Amino acid sequence: MPRSSTPATALCSILSLTAFVNATLAAPRHATQTDEERQEEVDLLKEIDNPFSNLIRLNIRSDWDFGIGSTKAMHYSATLNPLIPFSLNDDWSLIVRTFVPMTYAESPASGIRTKTGLGDISQTFYVSPKKSMGQWIWGLGPTFLFPSASEHGLGGEKWAAGPAMGVLQQRNGWTYGVLISQLWSFAGESSRPSVNGTTIAPFVSYITKRLTSVGLNVGSVYDWRLGRETLPVELSTTQVLKIGGQYVSFSLGGRYYAQKLAAGPDWGMDFTVSLLFPGQTGSTAIANPFR
Repeated sequence: MPRSSTPATALCSILSLTAFVNATLAAPRHATQTDEERQEEVDLLKEIDNPFSNLIRLNIRSDWDFGIGSTKAMHYSATLNPLIPFSLNDDWSLIVRTFVPMTYAESPASGIRTKTGLGDISQTFYVSPKKSMGQWIWGLGPTFLFPSASEHGLGGEKWAAGPAMGVLQQRNGWTYGVLISQLWSFAGESSRPSVNGTTIAPFVSYITKRLTSVGLNVGSVYDWRLGRETLPVELSTTQVLKIGGQYVSFSLGGRYYAQKLAAGPDWGMDFTVSLLFPGQTGSTAIANPFR
């Protein structure tokens, strides 16, 4: 498929699935919902769009990237991504985000075999004030990358760490902000390239009258060692449903790589299923850091 046509294909798929969900699941259900039930879904969508909210969630995300290397290979990953907030004291909360990827990577060039296994695990710890600064919600803390990959080509074999921060606003159905992080390697396999990368990810989303969140984000990753930028631009939609008493969200996204490394992908798609646990508590009290 020509590279110029793939972004349109991905975006058409997103819009088609969104229309299907609204027509077959969301719209009929919304017609019978009470105002209280609708407001609960709006609040859940706002918390999903807020990376520093008090909502416990277990995300299972599938990613597909296409057009990699000379063979135009496909790369698939299934990532387990729990997000758990904790109350530290009366003033501060800790939000822990963990990413555990399982990867299937087709051969990107002749002589390189297809590989399957665990990728590098990453984890970020955001500390956030329970009272926002005016309309601004924010968090900051350390981020880590662990050399957990089970195959040589599925990870960097480097330990890395650095700072991470984010800031956002939510008003009138809109959420907009930016997440920023920096990783430097400090240990690991000496024969592998060092890690020195900056990620800047601005995002914006809007909750429609049909209770669908539509979002746009740009995930710029700059590799200081190579002096090159990877720049995926993604459009996504998210819908919340209640299935047997359990809130679940479904998200579909399509991305186009406006800038990429020489052997990088042309475009990609992702689909996320999230189990949502509003109002849950554990041995450490869970608190909403922004109420």
